[in-house]
Amino acid sequence: MFYQEEIDKDLRFGDILTGFVFAAPNLTDAVQTKNFSIEIEQPDYCVVLSPCCSIGDNVITLSPLLKIRPKFFLNPFFVEDMTRINRIMSSEQALGPEAWENMPDEERERRLEEEESFALKDFFVFDQHTLLKKYTLNFKNKDNIETNYYMIDFKNQYKLNCKRMQSATNAPIETKTLQLTVETRSELREKISHYYSRVPVEDQITD
Repeated sequence: MFYQEEIDKDLRFGDILTGFVFAAPNLTDAVQTKNFSIEIEQPDYCVVLSPCCSIGDNVITLSPLLKIRPKFFLNPFFVEDMTRINRIMSSEQALGPEAWENMPDEERERRLEEEESFALKDFFVFDQHTLLKKYTLNFKNKDNIETNYYMIDFKNQYKLNCKRMQSATNAPIETKTLQLTVETRSELREKISHYYSRVPVEDQITD
C-alpha cells in the first residue's frame, strides 16, 4: 500500500497537507537585487520534506504537490503504475519501447551495460487516492486522461514559518490529509537522498 489507512496525530516526512502558502522570489538580475517580485501561491496540496525530528522552532520544509506531466503517459511501463517512476529501473523501461527501438545500436549497447538506476531523478510520484482531486491531462493525438496521480519536484522546496510548528507532535494536525506507509516513506527517502548525493564528474575522487 502507498498510503497508511489510519494517519498518526503528528507530522511525518512525506505527509500530504492542505492550506499552506508557497512564496518564491523572482529576480530579474542576480546582482541588481532591487529588481524582484514575489510569487505567491496556495497549492491544493503540499508535502512535508522535513524529517519529523527536524520539525520545530516554527519552521517546516514543504514542496507543492504538482500535476504529473502528460509525457509520462507516453511510456507504457509508467501507464501500468506511475509510482514506478519512484524506483530503480532499466534504461529500456525508463525510455519506453518506441524510444528504445529508435536508438542507435551503439547507444543501446552502451545502455545495456549500465546498471539499473533511478530515472526522472527530480520527481517522486504520489499514488492516486479518493481524497486527492482529479484533473484532466490534454493530448493532441489521443484522448484526454483524467487522473489524480500527483508528484513533487525536488527542485521545488521551500521553508515555511508557522508559529504552530512547535514539533512533529505539536503542529496543526488538522491540515494533514494523507500519510505514507513506512515502505513508501523509505522509497521517498531513498530517491531524494540519491538526488542530493549525485557527484558530478569534476568532483569525483579517484585513487
